[in-house]
Amino acid sequence: MLQRPTMPGYAAPQDLIRRVRRTWFLFFVVAIVIIAAALAGAEFYGRRSAIEALESQGRTDANLKVALLTAVLERPRALPLLLSEDQQVLDALSSANSQAIEILNRKLERLVTGTQAAVLYVVRPDGIAVSASNWREPLSFVGNDYNFRDYFRRAMEQGTAEQFALGSVSKRPGLFISRRVGSAVAPLGVVVVKMEFDRLETDWQSASRPVYVTDNHGVVLITSIPSWRFMTSGAIPQQDLASIRSSLQFGDAPLAPLPIKNPAILNPGASIVSAVLPGSGEAKYLRLLAAVPTTPWQLEYLVPIETPVASAVQTARLTALAFLLPVLAIAAFLLRRRQVSVMRIATEQAMREELERRVVERTEDLSRARDRLQAEISDHRDTEAKLQVVQQELVQANRLAILGQVAAGVAHEINQPVATIRAYADNARVFLERKQTDPVEENLGAIAALTERIGTITEELKAFARKGRVAPEPVDLRGVIEGAIVLLRSRFSGQLNALDAQLPPPGLFVMGNRIRLEQILINLLQNALEALGDRSDARVEITVTETSDEAAIAISDNGPGIPPAILDSLFTPFHTSKEQGLGLGLVISKDIVADYGGRIEVSSSDRGTCFTVYLLKAKT
Repeated sequence: MLQRPTMPGYAAPQDLIRRVRRTWFLFFVVAIVIIAAALAGAEFYGRRSAIEALESQGRTDANLKVALLTAVLERPRALPLLLSEDQQVLDALSSANSQAIEILNRKLERLVTGTQAAVLYVVRPDGIAVSASNWREPLSFVGNDYNFRDYFRRAMEQGTAEQFALGSVSKRPGLFISRRVGSAVAPLGVVVVKMEFDRLETDWQSASRPVYVTDNHGVVLITSIPSWRFMTSGAIPQQDLASIRSSLQFGDAPLAPLPIKNPAILNPGASIVSAVLPGSGEAKYLRLLAAVPTTPWQLEYLVPIETPVASAVQTARLTALAFLLPVLAIAAFLLRRRQVSVMRIATEQAMREELERRVVERTEDLSRARDRLQAEISDHRDTEAKLQVVQQELVQANRLAILGQVAAGVAHEINQPVATIRAYADNARVFLERKQTDPVEENLGAIAALTERIGTITEELKAFARKGRVAPEPVDLRGVIEGAIVLLRSRFSGQLNALDAQLPPPGLFVMGNRIRLEQILINLLQNALEALGDRSDARVEITVTETSDEAAIAISDNGPGIPPAILDSLFTPFHTSKEQGLGLGLVISKDIVADYGGRIEVSSSDRGTCFTVYLLKAKT
């Protein structure tokens, strides 16, 4: 804030001071309004972009699930057609001979084993089942009356029918596919195959995102959440509800509405809803709809949006602030410089008027005051010049500090590849002296690859300095561990006997970037090996465990441990206990893991130290 000059006999014009204060007040008000508008716009953009990305990915997942469901449905549909023309079926229905029925029972029993259908059975025109694949079981369908079933009546009338219903005997839900045997004029009966979807529902449950299929009435038929079965996505008309109840299609299920409400339509087939999943509170989901071909069904897929949207909004807000704050700072600097100039001009004018008034009153006093004032002006100008020099020096020092941090980071990250290149070069010289060219070519190839790797590391560190993120992709964890060990082999060739790496099986993929993940393991393994020194019982172990969502890489040693004072500030930049260390390795490693949604945990005692890196598993 500008200050009034304090020279004797002078007071800065009050209107100028008020104008300066009013200008700064308006500037702060406008800045707050701009920041608020930018944050609101960033929130809108971040939310919209996150939801669009989730919708695109979710539609792909939903289409894959529809394709799988369609493939599962198509497999058993040929059975009723084939059996309706089978001679043994015709014999059993036309003759009602016990021997013919027993032959058909055994045939259906064999077929159901090979086709993965739940049950195959044959029904007479009066609705009584005469043969079934489960004829040996206590709950056999043989002898039961299915005349009330819609799939039986429609097959007798139309030739073929499909109906999803709760089994009247087994009490298990499934799709009943039926076909008439004989002509419409003289029907002999109906062949029925029942298909259950237990395996498909189990696969859906492992994906951890709610997915379910509804019929044309909105009743949930197939679902990854068992408690949602036979609930409804909307109100069923009373006449349709009465028909469903009388047919016992869903047994005595209450047909209660799903715990999903407040849909906000985004576009056809997509909306945002509030849902309550079993064992959790209410949350927001993106609901995607996809029609199931060859059926009147519809697949509904719920994608959680709260965490991705919050992350996208936060990123957008930080980006907006990163752009606005420097702009506002420059505007404030320019405004202040202009006001300083105006104040200086006003001050000089006021001083001239004061001098003229004092000339009239007292020439001698004014002369001495003028000399004193000129001296003060000279001092002010000298001080201002010095302040400008100091300001320039501070700016230059700040630039040098930033340059030093980047240079230190680059030196720290390429240390291992450079050391490995040196080792390969020394080995190549020995092989040349022995006139062994093949190993020399291998070493030169490795040196070339490591040189490219140094360039990659430099680009990665530039991205790290800009807080940039390398897009994550599925990476084979076994290859990452092997690559890190290869880079350390030349520098710690005498100590790698202490390394016990229990490599994970091939095919364990995590989300990340191979180069950056190798950097993490190199830093941790290097710290462990350096901590052990020349101990005869030195031991460093690498173990990998996994859960449904994460893979954990534990690097443990039997060294002296980390003192508590150092452990508390282990991830602080430029904090190290090594004489030649820069204190950046663990900081960079932690930031890389955080970029890919993981974390690093450390535990230490006098018996050793263990660093555990948690990474998200790639979805397969």
